[in-house]
Amino acid sequence: MTGGPHRNARRIVRRPRHPVAERPFIVIWEATRACPLACLHCRAEAQTRRDPRELDGADARRVMDQVAAFGRPSPLFVITGGDPFQRADLGELVAYGSSLGLRVAVSPSGTPTLTRENLVAVRDAGAVALSLSLDGSTAERHDAFRGVSGVYDWTLEGWRTARELGLKVQINTTLTRRSLPDLADIAALVRREGAMLWSGFVLVPTGRGEQLAALSAEEVEDALHFLHDCGSVLATKTTEGHHFRRIALQRAVLDRHGERPALGPLYARLSARAAELGLFEGERRAVRRPPMDVSSGRGFVFISHTGEVHPSGFLPVSAGNVKNHPLTGIYRGSALFTTLRDPALLRGRCGACEFRSVCGGSRSRAYGSTRDVLAEDPYCAYRPGSFPYQEELAESMSNQGTPRP
Repeated sequence: MTGGPHRNARRIVRRPRHPVAERPFIVIWEATRACPLACLHCRAEAQTRRDPRELDGADARRVMDQVAAFGRPSPLFVITGGDPFQRADLGELVAYGSSLGLRVAVSPSGTPTLTRENLVAVRDAGAVALSLSLDGSTAERHDAFRGVSGVYDWTLEGWRTARELGLKVQINTTLTRRSLPDLADIAALVRREGAMLWSGFVLVPTGRGEQLAALSAEEVEDALHFLHDCGSVLATKTTEGHHFRRIALQRAVLDRHGERPALGPLYARLSARAAELGLFEGERRAVRRPPMDVSSGRGFVFISHTGEVHPSGFLPVSAGNVKNHPLTGIYRGSALFTTLRDPALLRGRCGACEFRSVCGGSRSRAYGSTRDVLAEDPYCAYRPGSFPYQEELAESMSNQGTPRP
């Protein structure tokens, strides 16, 4: 980065334009848990058949009415699953949400339903974006993780078709012991195929993900720093990796001093592989995409297939059900959501950390590890107060704007 600290600091981390206590930035709705895949990390523990308790079409429309009631600009409304293409009324629901002024995105699985016909239907209904999962740079790696042969090819074909149709495409990669060694190759594939955004999902021990081997905090730190490096050639973000915002702030200050962070062997291996692949050669992004300061219950809300409202799809604690209470009331006033929006209540290292107002750690992972939504994030390697340039850091933090509770 170049220029003075004030000009740079304003660009390091973005905040939603409206107070997150009043309206979420993004609403995720789990339209179904039906999905033919058997992914090793699946939060929903998806089944082959639809649950009869799912919200029906009328229920779904009422949910979208409630999302629109937050006001303009409306939150981003993402229809996920399972595989939302398992619902025959998906196009109708996308069209209804779009008619309300919602920005609607769809997050399908890489299955035979990911056809040109279906993609055209959701695009014509008003969907603006699509998110797809890629957990390996080859068919062998990706299909092994997803539990079904052919998923890699279906995903790439759907990805290319969606871009051809003018849909924005986000690619999601789960950071696991299987995918970490492959991360540079996945990044190269994403850069080659083109995507609006590449998101690294830091695993949360819930659903089938409880059976996967845990990562060390040091491995996660290395991976997130590598994702930060990739931000020079790809638009990158994280899911349940809130310390990515800490890393962005630290790296901005270190860059001004011409210094690099001391990192571990995984980072060294990923950097070496990226060099072999020429990942960072050629055209660079003119402006690095700043991470968005959105967290569970603080700008983010998840609605389950049965209508339960959660701060995140990876935090299985309900604050109410949209069948009984309006979403606006649950989001703005429930004890669970208001608690999560107060960083002063955090415990352990997260509570003591100077980054708690802009990071706060993964509340989902804290709960998955301790059953305490306010506990420290076990996947964070940072020791509070250990960053060497605390005065500059404090100035950069203040220039991010006043935290919105």
